[in-house]
Amino acid sequence: MTISRTSTISRRDFAKRTAHAGAGIALAGSAGVLATAPGALAAEPGEAGERLDRHGEGPGYGPLVPDPAGLLALPAGFSYRVITRAGVTRLESGEFTPSNHDGTAAFEGRRGATLLVNNHELSGPRAKWPHPVPLADGLVYDPAAAGGCTIVEAGAPGTGPRGRGHVAEWVGLAGTSTNCAGGSTPWGTWLTCEETEDKAGQNGMTKDHGYVFEVDPYDRRAGRGPRPVKAFGRYAHEAAVVDPHRGHVYLTEDAAGPNGLLYRWTPPPGFRHGRGELRGLADDAGALQAFKCFDSGGRFVDDLARATKPGTVYGVDWADVPDRDARTVSVRKQFTDGQVTRARKLEGMWWGDGGVYVVCSFARQESPVQHDGQVWFYAPKRRTLTLKVRLGVNAHPEREGAFDGPDNITVSPYGGLVIAEDGDGVQHLFGALDDGRTYPLARNELNIGTADKPAYSEFTGVTFSPDGRTLFANIQEPGIMLAITGPWRRQGRQRR
Repeated sequence: MTISRTSTISRRDFAKRTAHAGAGIALAGSAGVLATAPGALAAEPGEAGERLDRHGEGPGYGPLVPDPAGLLALPAGFSYRVITRAGVTRLESGEFTPSNHDGTAAFEGRRGATLLVNNHELSGPRAKWPHPVPLADGLVYDPAAAGGCTIVEAGAPGTGPRGRGHVAEWVGLAGTSTNCAGGSTPWGTWLTCEETEDKAGQNGMTKDHGYVFEVDPYDRRAGRGPRPVKAFGRYAHEAAVVDPHRGHVYLTEDAAGPNGLLYRWTPPPGFRHGRGELRGLADDAGALQAFKCFDSGGRFVDDLARATKPGTVYGVDWADVPDRDARTVSVRKQFTDGQVTRARKLEGMWWGDGGVYVVCSFARQESPVQHDGQVWFYAPKRRTLTLKVRLGVNAHPEREGAFDGPDNITVSPYGGLVIAEDGDGVQHLFGALDDGRTYPLARNELNIGTADKPAYSEFTGVTFSPDGRTLFANIQEPGIMLAITGPWRRQGRQRR
């Protein structure tokens, strides 16, 4: 992949462009891929749920049907199977599947199988967890750390016991910490992200953490002697996305006090992405920058929470990170007010429609305006950031019907987005369409609390199989990977 650098856009240029476009730029935002969702301020009461498609049907697949097994409610006609379960299923080496499943990506395997790289968000020392990632020989970064990745081979229906599809699982990376989200690469690997800033000597660790590592699902030898991609910086990483055209890598930071940042890494001149190439990068290779937004009037935007209307468009510039390895000061604290734009709970990302979808899960008292979720779209060619979804604060998260706390995200082959919920109360997988309609896809029915005070873990790792027939998702606690199939049909316009 040949890499090209992009120039920055000034506040004056963006204001001038917006003035020439008039209201068109706002209309382009609000009429784009996504516009609203339940609680979105731009939605008219009842409007999102009343519009029908050309077949006279509403969005989605109908109401969710309670699961007699008490695990996963799905629409009628859909079914699921458990692929892995922490403390129940076993790795090829005999140990139990590790717990706390998180970010996941799917790759095409042999003979119709799907390969999945599954993060395990386990923080701190190994003794803290009943089922840490096993310390597989040659695949360990820090023997004190509990997290890492496993690779799962899920066979096609008709294979394995009773024809349900064989399953095999093995360690892809061990000895890392708090492996949260990440991202797949155009060359068929997985970038796993550590959501921590622990240094050697802190929290029981023997090495510095807060890095990105590359995991190859096809080559078990490629991960031997794990080496972090230090060029991407050391901070509380959440997700990563590679621009397949320009070679930039976008990275989110899930942090507060102060709020986190969206970063862009630009490769050094002449660098070509590919298998194993990131491993050979110098620690200071390329340019790591944090984003800075300004509105159509050229005014600096200090926090993304200030955007309250879907269709809001910001211009984006990029500021160099002074010390990407955060030797003495956390990266986000190296910037003063006015230098960068911040956001609370910058979470999942996904590449689609020629740009990057970016999630902010929520904002509370630490932010200028409170909300229960935003989905943004960054267009690299235009260097603009558009608010696609905004969820108002959900006053009754324990009730069915409203969504809050979007986290992991994927672009659906059937149109729109599929979003994993990490909010309060009831937890869902839900879809969001081009025209603003939303619909439930699944509900977690596994109560990990009590009868008097029920609690439900978040969904994570939402991703479709390469053929689009299966939606994989995880229930993070205790750690369950699920494969969902059913009568999928087109929802909105086709995506690329």
